[in-house]
Amino acid sequence: MANNFFRSLAVVGAISLLPAVSASSAASEVTTIDDMREFMDVFERVRADYVDQVDDKTLIRGAIDGMLSSLDPHSSYLDEKGLESLTTQTDGEYGGLGLNVTMEDGAVKVVAATEDTPAAKAGIKSGDYITHINGELIYGGSLDEAVDQMRGPAGTNIKITIVRPGRDKPFDVTLRRAIISVPAVKWEVKDRVGILNVNSFNKTTTDSVLSAIKSIEKSVGGAPLGYVLDLRSNPGGLLDQAVGLSDVFLTHGEIVQQRGRRKGDIDRYYARPGDATNGAPVVVLIDSGSASASEIVAAALQDHHRALVMGERSFGKGSVQTLIPLSQKTALRLTTARYYTPSGRSVQEGGVNPDIAVPQLSDPDFKAKPKFREADLRRHLINELKVDDSVVQDDGKPDPRFAASADELKKQGIDDFQLSYAVKTIARLGRVQQASAAPARTPARQ
Repeated sequence: MANNFFRSLAVVGAISLLPAVSASSAASEVTTIDDMREFMDVFERVRADYVDQVDDKTLIRGAIDGMLSSLDPHSSYLDEKGLESLTTQTDGEYGGLGLNVTMEDGAVKVVAATEDTPAAKAGIKSGDYITHINGELIYGGSLDEAVDQMRGPAGTNIKITIVRPGRDKPFDVTLRRAIISVPAVKWEVKDRVGILNVNSFNKTTTDSVLSAIKSIEKSVGGAPLGYVLDLRSNPGGLLDQAVGLSDVFLTHGEIVQQRGRRKGDIDRYYARPGDATNGAPVVVLIDSGSASASEIVAAALQDHHRALVMGERSFGKGSVQTLIPLSQKTALRLTTARYYTPSGRSVQEGGVNPDIAVPQLSDPDFKAKPKFREADLRRHLINELKVDDSVVQDDGKPDPRFAASADELKKQGIDDFQLSYAVKTIARLGRVQQASAAPARTPARQ
């Protein structure tokens, strides 16, 4: 199973497969030999004289973890449990809470809670810190250990302690684990507008979107007015699926390129002829939880002027991780490239800026809610092509389109303002497009 997994996996957020080969100059080899000699001296000294006896495996694992922790936050060593966890995520089913988390200064930090999972239903939010699991402090442990504790058989309870910026005291939340088998794609129709809610980029995402488009057309009884592609709180996934989803809406041109350390390390991915939606208007919804593969899709459609991007600035993860097998049960996840959009920009740190910024007015705490992004992570990669946004001026006046309160929207039956605004925008664009495409009537003779 591990061999099949290694052969098929290419994830953005992202993982692609490369052989574990490196080249070094003679000068650096000399330096490496001296450094390795010093490393072995330290290893032997700890092994012989540390106050408690520590087995060699623990020392070596600690050295590996220490080496990788000095790099960016997305490079890591995967032991058997870590590799199984990654396999589970790409397969799309596991027993747990539905949280996407990262490690920051020894603390477990929530990136996003997956829709319709125990964590999302319990109100766990992006930017929350998890400090205890079942009353035990997890600070200082590894991310794999924390994830392993949060996963478990469906139906079992778990208590987690949350520290939320803006609240005076930590608070406990008791959740019941469930089988996290969130469909990669869900669809619905509102006011003749097709809504494609893409929750993850697993191996079925592109095919599921194509199937959903056919279902939407059947439900509407023809072509819908357009589509809303909802990528909010989607943390990313398989690179080939990001390319495939972009290709659903594009007929030509570059989708994304990844550039490695060396000048010639460039891979480009292109769209093929054919648009599954026949050029229907598209709005892409993003927020601070939209990362990696989600950003590839949003940026590609934005750069090609194929879609209008709405919502909030995305997470800003513009790096590619290569999964390098070390054995049948272990692997190295190493950042080996940055990816760039068709226009040549990098989303690293800055993310994708929406064409129209639409706040989530349905959340009464949206103004105070902390936004957690790649730039907040320690040791994140620096964007060498950083764009200066200081030229964008804000007159400071409130936008009358976004003045309603959460209570006012609730009375109107709107529980998701961003989605509602996107649907209304598509409805207007779609009616204009369909009207312009309709054949002109010939005046009747008198």
